[in-house]
Amino acid sequence: MGVVVPFEESREASLKPLMDLVAEDMESVNRIILDKAVSDVDLIPELAHHLIESGGKRLRPMLTIAAAKLAGYKGEGHIRLASAVEFMHTATLLHDDVVDDSDYRRGKKAARLLWGNQASVLVGDFLLGQAFRMMVDVGSLPALKILSNAAAVIAEGEVMQLAAAKNMATTEDAYLAIITAKTATLFAAAAEVGGAVANRPPEEQEAMKSYGKTLGIAFQLVDDALDYSGDSARLGKSVGDDFREGKITLPVILSFRRGSEEERAFWKRTMVEGDIKDGDLENAIALMRKHKAIEATLDRARHYGAMSRDALGLFRDCPPKKAMLDAVTFCIARAH
Repeated sequence: MGVVVPFEESREASLKPLMDLVAEDMESVNRIILDKAVSDVDLIPELAHHLIESGGKRLRPMLTIAAAKLAGYKGEGHIRLASAVEFMHTATLLHDDVVDDSDYRRGKKAARLLWGNQASVLVGDFLLGQAFRMMVDVGSLPALKILSNAAAVIAEGEVMQLAAAKNMATTEDAYLAIITAKTATLFAAAAEVGGAVANRPPEEQEAMKSYGKTLGIAFQLVDDALDYSGDSARLGKSVGDDFREGKITLPVILSFRRGSEEERAFWKRTMVEGDIKDGDLENAIALMRKHKAIEATLDRARHYGAMSRDALGLFRDCPPKKAMLDAVTFCIARAH
């Protein structure tokens, strides 16, 4: 069922350079994450640890640490900022699964299935609170401003996505605005705070922000494509979850726009009315292949990946820069 799209860069795509670069600092981040997930309310650590320990790559906090190293930062504040970034991400996952009625997250049952929607939302709120505590502890007003702004924009993105749900009139521009707010904003903030805590010049902080933002867009576009062309083991969820949940992602938008009236009727029945029958997922994938919607989505991802690499052109060649460039290659090459 997979669609194989050739990537010249995929042969050597790896997160290992980034992971090696940040390994020591990430050990400290992981300790802080476990420490800050503690509460006298038993349900909070139980539910939080279910997701925290579920095997995510922790790419976003790694970007914070790498950006701080690229900026020449010598303090310890980037550790707490990276931890705050991961807590913000974990909170959004808990909230996402409730909004999307998702059953699985990273190959495990979603927290909402085990503890209920209310507990998932409230523990997500607890993690956000802990994230802001850590930001305050660092004492960097610019970093606090960046991450607090990101939290507000991410919430706006969630509402935008909710408003666009099952709306086949959603345009590509509108969808890009949603994923920019919902996904790319945290990537952007994660990288930007690395420069902010080091008090780097505004143009360098802006370059890091641009790197993270365009990487985040590319990352989400690849995820969109993989939902119809990947495999469950790599995705950590079932292929076609977006289809079953009625999510209007770019492969659907492009297939709908490029399709015939009969094909558009199919998308309206399945995505808008939620009337999904046996064989509909296979038909959806066939339509995407016919109209090259998955390939087009990956073309967009490569475009944003190139923009992400170019954003780092301002910086000297060094191990942190190379690791951050390799992270872009890895994120794009997941589709291979």
